[in-house]
Amino acid sequence: MKFKLAALAVAVLASGGAFAQATDTIAKVKASGVVTMGVRDSSGALSYTLGEGKYTGYHVEICNRVIANLEKAAGRKLEVKYQPVTSQNRIPLVQNGTVDIECGSTTNNATRQKDVAFLPTTFVEEVRIAVKANSGITSIAQLNGKNVATTTGTTSVQTLRKNERATGVDFKEVFGKDHSDSFLLLESGRADAFVMDGSILAGNIATAKNPADFRIVGEVLSVEPIAIMIRKDDPAFKKIGADTVAEMIKSGDMAKLWDKWFMQPIPPKNTRVGLAVSDSTKAAWAAPNDKPMEDYAKK
Repeated sequence: MKFKLAALAVAVLASGGAFAQATDTIAKVKASGVVTMGVRDSSGALSYTLGEGKYTGYHVEICNRVIANLEKAAGRKLEVKYQPVTSQNRIPLVQNGTVDIECGSTTNNATRQKDVAFLPTTFVEEVRIAVKANSGITSIAQLNGKNVATTTGTTSVQTLRKNERATGVDFKEVFGKDHSDSFLLLESGRADAFVMDGSILAGNIATAKNPADFRIVGEVLSVEPIAIMIRKDDPAFKKIGADTVAEMIKSGDMAKLWDKWFMQPIPPKNTRVGLAVSDSTKAAWAAPNDKPMEDYAKK
């Protein structure tokens, strides 16, 4: 009986150690030599695939800088693994330790802060409407009776429903499994509009077969802080990430990255997104913080 109790105590201690390491990213990567970056296939210029397992973008580059400082803290070179995530699974994969740092296009909101943590805001997004240029649609009021696409698991779904209730406009929601799928719904005519973050709309339009066939129109439906996501209750890693972001802002590297990804031609087609840095993003850089979108709505 004593042997069994001793074995049970060892098992409990071992599982406790595993749990502690799961929330201590520095210890986790130091032990494994691997850090896993959550990436997106089609999140505009923030995070997208080049094919053959390669990913790039504004947030991917920022994450690489964070990982460089994580390596210093861990005291060893780390292998970076890419884990493609979707709007639906990104939070669970961060929570369960599959992904160490999520570098996509995730809105920081109060609900999500209960489950995960965010680095300081690096991008303040405006949710807009993309339509075909010849559609004649210029505002949400003209979506009555139309099919409107958005991506499953995104905050744009809630934004869409709120606007539907507020305006009395009655439209049918159609859902893409990811952003490229949602854009395809618009491109193929199965949707009359695609509601999503402006940068994602611009990025998908820039890489479309005929970019001139599409326009971003209408009023701003929502203002949302977009940030890199990490596990909750990991203050040491959060400090590394927050310090990295602050240093990039102070040195001017963040502004240079913005110019590179949003104002200059980007791979693979060397097209320009053409999205100038907004006053809201400049304000977030001026005073780095991890405030949720609900704080922006109060303004």
